[in-house]
Amino acid sequence: MFDAKKFIEDSLEEIKKAVGKDRVISACSGGVDSTVATALVHKAVGDSLVAVFIDDGLRREGEPEFVVKTLKNLSIKTKYIDAKKDFFEVFKGKTDAEEKRKAFRDKFYKTLGKAAKEEKIKFIVQGTIKADVIETVGGIKSQHNVLEQIGINPETYGYKILEPLKELFKPEVRMVARELCLPKEVSERMPFPGPALSLRVLGEVTPERVAIVRKATEIVEEETRELGTFQNFAVLHNDKATGIKEGKRVYGNIITVRIVESKDAVTAKARQVPYEILMRIAGRITGEIPSVVRCLYDITDKPPSTIEFE
Repeated sequence: MFDAKKFIEDSLEEIKKAVGKDRVISACSGGVDSTVATALVHKAVGDSLVAVFIDDGLRREGEPEFVVKTLKNLSIKTKYIDAKKDFFEVFKGKTDAEEKRKAFRDKFYKTLGKAAKEEKIKFIVQGTIKADVIETVGGIKSQHNVLEQIGINPETYGYKILEPLKELFKPEVRMVARELCLPKEVSERMPFPGPALSLRVLGEVTPERVAIVRKATEIVEEETRELGTFQNFAVLHNDKATGIKEGKRVYGNIITVRIVESKDAVTAKARQVPYEILMRIAGRITGEIPSVVRCLYDITDKPPSTIEFE
């Protein structure tokens, strides 16, 4: 059985040995993985760590403020980087899922590398977990935070990488979070992909299209909070469909809702959600987002599908 306390004790020794007297920068998106990795390294090296939140314009509503506040409440030095314009620039003209993932990865590490150089830091911490490595190495999809395992030398971006959670699955990461006494808003947080809402926009990623799926995701999460499921979100389709708004025919957007149960994200089951909840979600999405005319529900397990669409 996994012993979170022993894992923390062993990790602290390994981190101290690896880092020595060098300073460390941590890429923290606010998700449970990156926050646990950040807190763990902070416990090992204290003020030698600087946590960085890169605002790529692809996060949940209110996410930047939440993450910065959480890190500061944990007494961790925090640096905010506004990179929204840069990230949307790299998505221009890209519609292929893997192209978008790789574009995000490259921009992410270049942005982080620049921050590390400015701070004169040699080590970067990231919250890579075992599921990320398995899916990337297996060719299922490229996780943005997997480099060395697929032959990419992180030193090409200007630093070395620390991945204290790379042998853990999500349930074990949550156990470590609880042992570290992180707030429940972090330890029990629903998974959110590193490339964020860019994975939930099928086709080209633009600020306008991200705004649509951000609002739809907010509605889905609000309406499914009591289900206790692993991951609940919305996806914006590239295709459009005919609908009726205010008595007039319109050609509008399509949203698919995805709600799954899983333990480790390697496999997942689509949840049989009560019809009244699905109807409420559909009513809110089509009512509160003017451009959306159709709302669908995905009933496919993983496999054969993946959890995310992109």
